[in-house]
Amino acid sequence: MVLRFVIVAVLLALLFGGIAGYKAHQMRQFAEMRAAGAPAVVVSSTEVAQELWDQEVHALGNLMATQGVQVATEVPGRVQAIYFESGGRAQAGDLLIDLDAAAERAELKALEADLELARLDLKRARDLRETAAVSQSALDRAATLVRSLEARAEQHAVLIARKSIRAPFDGELGIRLVNLGQYLSPGDEVVTLQALDPIHLNFTLPERFLSRLAVGQQVRAPVAAWPGVTFEGRINAISPALERASRSVHLQATLANPDGLLRPGMFSQVAVLVGEPLPVMTLPRTAIAYQAFGETVFVIEPDAEGEPVVERRPIRVGRVRDGRVEVLEGLAVGDQVVATGQMKLRGGQRIRIDNSLELPSGLAQR
Repeated sequence: MVLRFVIVAVLLALLFGGIAGYKAHQMRQFAEMRAAGAPAVVVSSTEVAQELWDQEVHALGNLMATQGVQVATEVPGRVQAIYFESGGRAQAGDLLIDLDAAAERAELKALEADLELARLDLKRARDLRETAAVSQSALDRAATLVRSLEARAEQHAVLIARKSIRAPFDGELGIRLVNLGQYLSPGDEVVTLQALDPIHLNFTLPERFLSRLAVGQQVRAPVAAWPGVTFEGRINAISPALERASRSVHLQATLANPDGLLRPGMFSQVAVLVGEPLPVMTLPRTAIAYQAFGETVFVIEPDAEGEPVVERRPIRVGRVRDGRVEVLEGLAVGDQVVATGQMKLRGGQRIRIDNSLELPSGLAQR
């Protein structure tokens, strides 16, 4: 019995001794790793640069044609001929459609015949008046009849001319809204006509910018339909009155549009150049961490042994342009910061800089 207890005690001592020895070995390895320090993280770096940026005021604008109408008929009639195609181009005075004017032309011929007879009667009355064969009142009635028939004939000629609908100015045609044989009432729309080159851009700015605005200032107007393309123009009009509700001033700029890329109704984030370029500190957008409590960067500095380490530093940023961000506070020109690889870093982390790493295409623009 005693022998059994001795054997069990020896086995338990060996078991717990082995466990204690393994834990001690693990602790020694952990201590050695801490003494050696954490492995350096590979990152790429960049410096805070100084650039000249234009002074800009930003607004939201909408494009509209310099001339734009819904071509409509002024008189009733049935469509007899169509002379344009949807999406085509028209010159001022081009014939778009003809309405049936047969009845009006027949009436005009009848009036012209009556007018010819009335003119002959007036001539005879004038000849007879010289011999006192007719009274002055008869001569006046003949002259009045001629003038009345002339007015009616002119009225019918205008009516016939209105049966032919023409383009009022040069421009781009929209989708055809009528068909052959269709009866049109006054005011019925035929097609949209828009003059697109140049094109107007309307926008508003708060009144605090009014003293910095002037006719002729340059504007830049990117649109979502053509990413990477910036359209340029100049302010051509500033409203003399401010909007009472928002205390904002209305402005209009004119943009060249020779290729017709800009269309009425497009939306644009307008930038108005209001002064000479000023120096600003900038960083690539990838170097900045955007978090709920603010923006931060990892600044690279040497430790006591001269090895590069990083420290997280809060900064204040401003405008974003072409993948670079304006730095307002927290850094100085020439400061070295981590450009990529921030997700693996913490304060005091040792790093190894490798600037041969290339960013994936388009990453700097996000």
